[in-house]
This record gives sequence, structure tokens and C-alpha cells, in this order.
Amino acid sequence: MRILAIDQGTTSTRAILFEDGRHRPVGARRHRTRHPQPGRVEQDASEIFANIAALVDAAGHVDAIALDNQGESCLAWDARSGEPLSPVVVWQDVRTAEDLARMAQTDAAALSRDLAALPLDPYFSASKLGWLLRENEAVKRAAAKGRLRMGTTDAYFLDRLAGAFATDCATASRTGLMNIETGQWDSRLCALFGVPPESLPEIRTNIAGFGAVGGVPVAAAIVDQQAALYGHGARGNGDAKITFGTGAFALAVTGGTLHRGALDKGILPTLAWNLGNGPVHAIDGGVQDAGSAVEWALRAGLAEKLADFDAVPDRSAIARGLVFAPLFSGLGCPHWDRSAAPILLGLQPDMGKADMRQALLEGIAFLTADVIEAMEDICPIGDTLSIDGGLSNNRYFAQFLANCLGKTIRVDGFAERTAFGAASLAALALGRTLSLETEPATLFRPQAFTPDLRHRFQDALRRAQNWR
Repeated sequence: MRILAIDQGTTSTRAILFEDGRHRPVGARRHRTRHPQPGRVEQDASEIFANIAALVDAAGHVDAIALDNQGESCLAWDARSGEPLSPVVVWQDVRTAEDLARMAQTDAAALSRDLAALPLDPYFSASKLGWLLRENEAVKRAAAKGRLRMGTTDAYFLDRLAGAFATDCATASRTGLMNIETGQWDSRLCALFGVPPESLPEIRTNIAGFGAVGGVPVAAAIVDQQAALYGHGARGNGDAKITFGTGAFALAVTGGTLHRGALDKGILPTLAWNLGNGPVHAIDGGVQDAGSAVEWALRAGLAEKLADFDAVPDRSAIARGLVFAPLFSGLGCPHWDRSAAPILLGLQPDMGKADMRQALLEGIAFLTADVIEAMEDICPIGDTLSIDGGLSNNRYFAQFLANCLGKTIRVDGFAERTAFGAASLAALALGRTLSLETEPATLFRPQAFTPDLRHRFQDALRRAQNWR
């Protein structure tokens, strides 16, 4: 059985082939991200679609395809031609922040919380889709002609590539338009954000089937963070993982319980997956800038290559008074302050690029620890926490995170857990189980950590909030 996993992420699309316990990378293709105005983050749907199609072709014969997607990023396209009518508005985009602030003065926040179990935030797709319909003339014209389709990026790719205008329930739960209880689009939420429900894709369970590409079934589809949770083997309550990609996202399984009260602590209740026998829930918390902060450091000249982040001073930056909170997209969970700005405090004349790189890594770790602590107030998490993604390869970062959390950090020998999770779901859809032969995991056990260092970072966060 050969399963091709397409991992369509924020910065690149990767394809991995799984067969008989082995895995083989097919390829990876980066795509461009544009920032046309402050707070706006856009991508070209046609460019990403071409990358996906090329990777599918390069894989050769397969028995099934699995797709995971970058989540809340969304767009509009023409129902007949399939051509995009808008750029992809990426999940990091905050163009609707002021609109949502005004809506928060009404009963909109309570409605979103009650029906979608989500706060009003530009992170989610609903306000972005409403903005496109108000501000984009091509989208308006398509709507007037009855030719408008809107949705998250997966729905566009499945429509174009596999002939299925559909999305999966986990991805739909991240839009702000799906009723968390019914698992379907909610007319009240659609009216709230000005999104016509008839323009949205059908919502299916994660292994219900999503069309075919050249006769090969797309057997499973799921949002990327939930794919990684499944790929880490998380099945029981409290099983958790953190994926360090463009952002850093922690999820923990809560089983049949939807923790609506998590919102009071700044954590999101969410749908993990539905395999046809009812929803499995989770709680979710995210740091908006992780890998994107490292990419900024590369562009800004703080490092020439990723390997430069492996060389850090012996003593931690924060212990030497240097704090860097990389809040380029503001604060997500558990603070939810998009007006927060990056802050660098305590720079001394004898410090240089290596010190700032070290402080950047520590800042991401501290922000992640805030998320995990808030999650533990809702659902106990075990003493060992699995991580994956680019930053998991940095030994200093993994050890510092272990120290912050007081937990053992586990880095698996096979890092592509998102792709493996999606492929595992596709195997399940075919009535099979996907095995994987990997190298042993590396464990980072917590070392002594001074609480005052956490307090110093929290003080920096207070200074950074409400800046913009």
C-alpha cells in the first residue's frame, strides 16, 4: 500500500510517500508570501496549486492521497473556471482586526462563542471571507452571477484537483462559521460575518473521501495541526504535542468533552477529528510567530543560515538580562492581544547577533510555556511532551523549553508527524493501519530553572501589549 501525503503548509508544500513501514520524501516546494500593507499577509493560490499538482505527478503510482492544509487561510474562486478571484488571505493576516473590535461591542462575541466556540479574532477565516465579499470587486461580481465559491485553501485544492467541493470537519471548525455542536455551517454565523452559506463547501468527516486525482482517491483530509496530533499517536485525554512551524501550535486531546470554558483562559476548544463515529475534541493554543520569527532573523541579517542558531552563548540570554519577545503578529493564546508588538530589552554594548538569536529562541520557548500552562488549567498534560517541526531540531531550544515547562521534551526520530498523521488517516479510510520504522527519540529532561526568569519575560510582555 502506497500512500502519498501532501502537507500543504504556510511556507511550503511537502510530499512524502509511505509504504510498508518506510517513508520517502517526494519533494518540497516553497511558495511566496506577500505583505502588501502592514498587517496583510497574502499568497498566490495558483502558485500553491501548481506546486501540489507537480508533487502529485512526481510521486508516481500510489493507492491513495492524504491532504493536510495550513488551516485558517482562505480565498474566493470562480465556480465555473476554477480561477482564484482573490489572493489567499493567510491565517496571520490581521486586516479585519478593527472590524472585529467594533463587532465585539455588540452581541457578536457571545454568538461566536456560543455557536462556534471561538473568540472574535482575525486569525479565523470568517471575518476574512466577509472582508473579501465586501472589498473585492471580482468576488462581488461572482456572487451576483451565482458563481462564487469561498473557503479554506483545502477546499480550493480539492475542488480543482480532485473534483470535490468539500472540506473536512476539523478544518471547518477553525473558520468561525461552523456550528461546533452540529458540525455544519451555521446560518447565524454566516449572517454575522456576511458570508453566503451557499458559497461554502460541503463539510465531511475526515475519512469520508474527497474525490480522486487521476483515479486515485483522496482518502483523507484534515487541518495540519490536528494531523500532527494524530501523527504523534495522541488518542487519550491529555495526550499532547507542539508543532513548531511558522507558528507554534499545541494541541491536547480531550476526547468526547468540548471544553467551552477553555475560552475563559484564552485557550481554544476545537475539534480534533471525526472518523465517522462521532467527534473527538481537543484544546488548542498557538504562538503566532515561531519559524516566521527565525525567518525574520535571517532576512534581517541576525543569521546567515539556520545552523547559526545552533551556536549560542553558554549562559542563557535572559539570565544575562536580554529579553526578546518576537510578537510580529501580536499575541495569540492565552493573551489574545493583536496590538502587542515585538520587544527587545536589555541589549548591552558587548552583545551581538549570537546573543539576539539566543534571546529569540528563548522568547519562543517562553511564549510556548505560557500556552501549555494555560492548557493544563483545563486538562492535565503528561510529564513528557512531544514536539516536531523546524525548531525541534535545535538542541538548545528543546532543552530550554524543557526547563521552562519542567517537563521532558521528546523529539521523535521522524520529524514529519503532520504528513504521517494525514497518511495514517488515509490508511484507516482504506481499512488498513500505517506503520513507521524510525530512529529512536531524543529526550530532553528538565534542568533547574529560576522562576525569576519567567517573571522577567512576563514583565517584557506587559510592556509589549497594547503597543500598536
